[in-house]
Amino acid sequence: MLKKLFATVLMSFSAAAFAVPFGSQSVLVVEDDTGKILLEKNADRVVPIASLTKLMTAMVVLDAHQDMDELIEIDRSDVDTFKNSSSRVPVGALISRRDVMQLALMSSDNRAAHALARTYPGGTEGFKAAVKRKIAALGMTQTVIEEPTGLSPRNRSNAGDLVKMAAAAARYPDITAATTESKDLININGRQVEYRNTNRLVGAKGWDIGLSKTGYISEAGRCLIMNIKAGGKNATMVLLNASASSARILDALNVRRFITGEEAPVVARASSRAPRFKASSSRARIKASAGTGKLKAVKKRGKVKVVPKRRKK
Repeated sequence: MLKKLFATVLMSFSAAAFAVPFGSQSVLVVEDDTGKILLEKNADRVVPIASLTKLMTAMVVLDAHQDMDELIEIDRSDVDTFKNSSSRVPVGALISRRDVMQLALMSSDNRAAHALARTYPGGTEGFKAAVKRKIAALGMTQTVIEEPTGLSPRNRSNAGDLVKMAAAAARYPDITAATTESKDLININGRQVEYRNTNRLVGAKGWDIGLSKTGYISEAGRCLIMNIKAGGKNATMVLLNASASSARILDALNVRRFITGEEAPVVARASSRAPRFKASSSRARIKASAGTGKLKAVKKRGKVKVVPKRRKK
């Protein structure tokens, strides 16, 4: 009887989605080399993207081929009066454009991102026009970006478009270098000041990260884009609208476990409280068979679920 139940559960992988608790409201994980979707959940939902915007800001600035050693003065107009977000970059500081970009990408500083757009050829209007052209060139049909920081909830996209943005950003060595530094010393008014990456996974043991960007405003929740290498695969993950930083980190950990095959998702009955997480085996080519040795059926209190099979020591 148990074998029949197990077979029924395994067949469901090829015919239906499975539900697991997942902190982010939208998820998309794509294998870079093949374009295969490994995991997805609400990937088409258009939502505010917060500071993920800054990847687009950096690409547009680099496309303009401005002098990266030119000193930029942080202006009072760069101060956020919309969300009143904090910044450790003082007004009046003279900082090279390269370091300003580092601050915008690594530490997600809003004054720095605004200064990049303000000093773009043609000013902020020239910057906005360049962003629209870049969005069109990348085929990001569900994306609108109105300003460079991500503070505005009108900067909106979906996970599918953001994978395209991440793939494009990963082709810029300056962006990958800046986003994968765990910390850096920036010259501020003649003094070396340490700034840290907003993504705690950068530099963490066991993580091979090729691109990273976090984001947060209240309308967007906690967001994360990462390109990682795990289990012999290069993959890009987009996590949108997690309720807390801890939930965002846990989701990233679970994605990596899934990619490496360390742990298979639990197939459980969906509840009204648990967000639905979908992965189509026909699209993602998820393997689930008795011969893999990674899953087993467990019967408890009359219910059957699939859980990771423990390896024999």
